[in-house]
Amino acid sequence: MKHYNITEINTWERFRRANFVNALSGFRPVSLIATIDSEGISNLGVFSNIVHLGADPALIAFINRPREAAPHTIQNIEVTGRYTINHIHPAFVEKAHQCSAKYPDGVNEFHEVGLTPDYKDDFKVPYVAESMVQLGMELSEIIPMRNGTFLVIGNLVHAYVSEETVGSDGFINLAQADSLVSLGLDAYYQVNPLQRFTYAKPDRAPGTIPF
Repeated sequence: MKHYNITEINTWERFRRANFVNALSGFRPVSLIATIDSEGISNLGVFSNIVHLGADPALIAFINRPREAAPHTIQNIEVTGRYTINHIHPAFVEKAHQCSAKYPDGVNEFHEVGLTPDYKDDFKVPYVAESMVQLGMELSEIIPMRNGTFLVIGNLVHAYVSEETVGSDGFINLAQADSLVSLGLDAYYQVNPLQRFTYAKPDRAPGTIPF
């Protein structure tokens, strides 16, 4: 393997450096986050740094880039306190990726890219109708980070998931749902299941669980 030290990496051209560092953390879930502004105009953005924080209470967080680079999502969440997270699938990945473009304030990305807003549960923010995994979120807190980004923590209040992908033990087979993952800034991948194991304990080898 070749050794790359941070002194060398910092000398690289900006986009080469961003691509390299973004890929180091590995594959990440990728979703569209939908918000709505004070005028009722919807916004869609692509986010690949979404993380599970806990199941009791059910908390899911994501990193929002600095405001000057990505102001609309965090601004809308601050105003309404609500947003939706929607998995991306192969059938609309090109439209989803287009949502990473820097559209001006007041532009409805649903209309611009040809995706369908889906309002339900008297929830003020739309879901993406084309998505097979849709989460309705309420803001818990926003934590500023040292590099100008923000950790946005939300409470899960609604979940819509294709019923056939949910096992009796609650496990969701996201490979069956064809949810995508991403690598770096612009690459999308499909996943294949490898193996499920029983809960690991020090006094015995793990068993396997069928998907």
